[in-house]
Amino acid sequence: MRLLDVLLGRTRPVAPDLDRLFALPSAAVTLEAATGLAPAGSGAVCFATVEGAAFERITQEVRALLDADTDRTGPPVAPYRDGYGYSWLVSRRSPGQLPQLVADLHAVNSSLESAGFGPQLLCSLVSFTDGAERRVALVYLYKRGTFYPFAPLPGAAERRDTALELRLRSVLDGDLPIEPDLGRWFPVWGAPGL
Repeated sequence: MRLLDVLLGRTRPVAPDLDRLFALPSAAVTLEAATGLAPAGSGAVCFATVEGAAFERITQEVRALLDADTDRTGPPVAPYRDGYGYSWLVSRRSPGQLPQLVADLHAVNSSLESAGFGPQLLCSLVSFTDGAERRVALVYLYKRGTFYPFAPLPGAAERRDTALELRLRSVLDGDLPIEPDLGRWFPVWGAPGL
């Protein structure tokens, strides 16, 4: 950091560390032991929609790469656009294949980043469930390199279970780098898998 940046209070953005995604399988063990929430078998990468042949080509290459996995038990990787205009690439695996699901998410993020589309990457998420109605996501903020829990309440209204999110933060604090700024715990309404 330069002296002028220090004097003016400017900070450099945290460099994304996609390898942090690989901490999710061990965090899932902690999460299940403490709360009963287990992997639901779905994960997704969210990015700002970009038009153009280059972006379309790289997303097709990523989908072809992941769909070629013969170990996949679920349907192939699928694109999804939510009601807010964001694009998602969704991977589904059996709930016991969390490490493979995390590898899928890492491959999508890495491919888009290496093709120059890093600024469009927003977040990745992995869904968890208690086997009933409860769905929770662990969200990885690409530009911050941190995670946070997102717990929408069951039903049609866009409401979240803040108490559960704070409890999950304390449960996962030693396993994942948790986003300290609660203002950055953005709701991901309409995210696939939730």
